Amino acid sequence: MFVLQQIFESFRFAWKALRSNILRTVLSLLGVTVGIFAIIAVLTFVDSLEKNIKDSFNFLGASVIYFQKWPFPGATEEFKWWEYWKRPTPSYNEYKFLKENLTHHSEIAIFADEGDQTIKRGSSSISDVSLVGGSVGYDQLFDVNVERGRYMSVEEIEAGRNVAVLGYEVASALFPGNDDPIGENVKIQNLKYKVVGVIKREGSSFIGKTTNDYNVIIPYQSFRKSFQTGTGRWNEVQSVIGIKGKESDIGLVELENEIKGYVRGRRGLRPYDKDNFALNRPEAFMNLISGVFNTLSIAGWIIGGFSILVGGFGIANIMFVSVKERTSIIGLQKSLGAKNYFIMFQFLFEAIFLSLIGGLAGLFLVYLITFIPMGSLQVVLTVKNIVLGLTVSSVIGLVSGIVPAALAARLDPVIAIRTA
Repeated sequence: MFVLQQIFESFRFAWKALRSNILRTVLSLLGVTVGIFAIIAVLTFVDSLEKNIKDSFNFLGASVIYFQKWPFPGATEEFKWWEYWKRPTPSYNEYKFLKENLTHHSEIAIFADEGDQTIKRGSSSISDVSLVGGSVGYDQLFDVNVERGRYMSVEEIEAGRNVAVLGYEVASALFPGNDDPIGENVKIQNLKYKVVGVIKREGSSFIGKTTNDYNVIIPYQSFRKSFQTGTGRWNEVQSVIGIKGKESDIGLVELENEIKGYVRGRRGLRPYDKDNFALNRPEAFMNLISGVFNTLSIAGWIIGGFSILVGGFGIANIMFVSVKERTSIIGLQKSLGAKNYFIMFQFLFEAIFLSLIGGLAGLFLVYLITFIPMGSLQVVLTVKNIVLGLTVSSVIGLVSGIVPAALAARLDPVIAIRTA
């Protein structure tokens, strides 16, 4: 109860000091406000940008290892392209081999895609479409949500029949109005394909057309009728085998070791031979992105740090003036039995309270920014950044008020009363 009364009294003194000279207080707190605004605004933009970019790469799938020819950018310290291009491309036979032998996976599929395709239906057409050839399990690997019709059946995929699942935007362009695409034919690479399903709309991603809206999915064996895969030629379409791990395999360690052992054995690699394949994981790419944004966060701290430093001096200035104005009151409190720590805490609470006001003002400005339309970038002020802003404000108030509070606590009561 005593502590609460002390805090309340400190807040009352702080509010009185703030109202007694509003202009001085506002100018002094401006540094804290600008500093907190700069730091939290940068962190908010960085977090929002990072989240939007990572969400845009959801098409890579979760807990998936990609067995392919080339490593992801940033996955290795040195990108030795002159070695990678000589590697064999994962083949359909290797996919069948892994599917029959792997035990630490929940799903596996082989797929390939070719962009900048034109899909036609009568006089209607749509360009810049990504054509994907997927095997059984592709829809489970990447969570393909079919809104109308159905996904391709196992029989259709294995037999390589000319059936297709259209992305939302592709279906809207080829079948405008109320036209039902299910059961109709579209032309892909001068071959007729029967539409069996339409994927649910996913919307544009932050980095461009990385969603299924502009994709057309056909059986992998049908895809190979129009494009060369696994030939070793320079113009071949690179096939990728995606293997999804089990939830119990933390870090996908067991699955990765199992894949590496089977692939090295099948390709006849000796113990001292280097891997002639890459096992890519989206986590490595995400870590690369996180590293870039960590650097931007540090830059935000440096920029805001100078403003907060100025704000800290402003808070200290207010507290020194407050101690001088209330010297006689301090002497009277001490003569009535107030302890040194009571006087010290009183001014410390006042400094923290004043700094929190500046911090709250900075957070409020950041909150207003989140309402400004920024296209596909969604800016969100998270609870983590709010707590961080308030914590930094409190620390600045504590550091700025420690010296004035210590001076106030050490005043001699007799001398302090005589200054009235």
